Amino acid sequence: MKNLFLPAVATAFALAAFSFPFSPTSSAVPEPIILADPNTTDEVPQDNKLVIYQLMTRLFGNKTAVNKPYGTVQENGTGKFNDITDKALQEIKKLGVSHVWFTGVIEHATMTDFTKQGGPGPDDADVIKGRAGSPYAIKDYYDVAPDLAVNVKNRMAEYEALIKRTHANDLKVLMDFIPNHVARSYKSDAKPGGVVDLGATDDKTKAFAPNNNFYYLPGQSLVVPKAGNPLGAALGPREDGKYTETPAKATGNDVFSAAPSVNDWYETVKLNYGVDYQSNRQTHFEPIPDTWKKMRDILVFWAKKDVDGFRCDMVEMVPVEFWAWVIPEVKKVKPNIIFLAEAYNPKEYRTYLEKGQFDFLYDKVGLYDALRRLMTGGGNTEEITKVWKEESRGFSSKMLRFLENHDEQRIASKDFATDPRTAIPAMVVTATLGSGPVMVYSGQEVGEPALGAEGFSSQDGRTTIFDYWGVPEHQKWMNGGKFDGGKLSESQKQLRNFYSRLLNLTSTSEAIRKGKFYELQDANNLGKDYDQQHVYSFLRYTDKQRLLIVVNFSRDKTSKPTITIPQEARKLMGLAPDRFCTYTDLLNNTPPTEYLTLTLPPLSAYIFEIKPKGN
Repeated sequence: MKNLFLPAVATAFALAAFSFPFSPTSSAVPEPIILADPNTTDEVPQDNKLVIYQLMTRLFGNKTAVNKPYGTVQENGTGKFNDITDKALQEIKKLGVSHVWFTGVIEHATMTDFTKQGGPGPDDADVIKGRAGSPYAIKDYYDVAPDLAVNVKNRMAEYEALIKRTHANDLKVLMDFIPNHVARSYKSDAKPGGVVDLGATDDKTKAFAPNNNFYYLPGQSLVVPKAGNPLGAALGPREDGKYTETPAKATGNDVFSAAPSVNDWYETVKLNYGVDYQSNRQTHFEPIPDTWKKMRDILVFWAKKDVDGFRCDMVEMVPVEFWAWVIPEVKKVKPNIIFLAEAYNPKEYRTYLEKGQFDFLYDKVGLYDALRRLMTGGGNTEEITKVWKEESRGFSSKMLRFLENHDEQRIASKDFATDPRTAIPAMVVTATLGSGPVMVYSGQEVGEPALGAEGFSSQDGRTTIFDYWGVPEHQKWMNGGKFDGGKLSESQKQLRNFYSRLLNLTSTSEAIRKGKFYELQDANNLGKDYDQQHVYSFLRYTDKQRLLIVVNFSRDKTSKPTITIPQEARKLMGLAPDRFCTYTDLLNNTPPTEYLTLTLPPLSAYIFEIKPKGN
């Protein structure tokens, strides 16, 4: 990994005389139209360049390095709210971050007993995944996980202090909202006065009723999967296969059976938003269903805690009509709060933005999947073209882009790319292709490989969300709470420095934040040294700043292309055809030069600022 990020020298830019009419329009989410120039869009970019740092709160501050498979909290430790110190937040801020997504905050089902600390007892292991439990199996929407508190009785105050501390460090707070399902043991002990618990007034004799909060299977009892085995050879609390639930409730992933399989979300139950799934999905949205009101009140509760936004889990499993109603309701309380949707169906993106009122959507199926194929030695840059030209055309400013999160495999894992340097070209495209949000996952910036089987979480290239665990490479940066990177290797320091340079440039560059886009693949597809399968280039520009972005995805091939910027692109950028320019690589901090022959080593990336000579 030596000389990981040294810039290559040289470029000479040839000009091609292409002339295409271009007529921009202004609409937040315009309908796609056929343009005369196929290399750009009519989208007027919106400055939505949030830079989000996701951290699993249970893992982030954990200093224990034992990492015993299936280990208890006493053996493996756990991070706390208080571990996310001012110093930690300052170092996150220095990466160029604007928002921190504190993942796994709300109280969820767990096998850990907190009764001696004045907290809740353990849940039944028959319906829990992992000793720590999934943070997406919510046990109490109005409380926070006792694992995360130094003083369990004082856990809400410790979270509120973290929110204030985050704001004091000029960062905004995102947290999870899990609307589709709850833990089978759901019961709110912390709900405000006057709040009626989910399911408390349900008519359990009916499989479906518009104002029931859950779906039921009358006359049937739940049969837990025999192969669940949440602790391997060990037994968890009350793990006997005899969990009692009569009548059985429908399982979270839309399974209307009293005997869900081990591959189902058997630890959760589905919430009823007024859709009768077993009667051809008939909808009952008028009058407003009781579940809608209860979930609105939960969102308002957290909005009043001064959080700045919600990452909403599996939004497509909840009717879009609910979102269309609830998001404006919450914004009446806090107008600038943001709603970010975990969405996976490109055909429905526009629906969830326009009708559903979401601010941002995941770009997983499009850009993430395309970049992953390139990072693993397959794919083609044409897939990137398809993303901006078709899948998110007209609303790219609303797409959240990333290469890692808690659901996806670590880049450095053997299940993904193994080499964390493969993120260099991919992350540059992720951060700069559009003016929408970009996200990194804690540990990504130091090449965390997620080695080993943590317990319930198998050796799958992911950092566990189910087990108590320490994150080894992240712990080297954390350095016992100093958060100074004191134990990182030189190559890890270089990698983190790359992320810092990229994200800070992303967050401050006018052209990246709100510039228009012009792809250069067509203009260069005949160049013999332009490896179009692995080299990708494009422009981002405003009236004040012009950028040329070039990356090479190849792991082993150096390219030496002459980049052609067509005359029409120069015209759009306000550059006269005969005007000489200088090119300064802002990413790698090289001085300006006028005559360059571009050399692209394997896994390299460049962001050149173009300036007319003499300016």
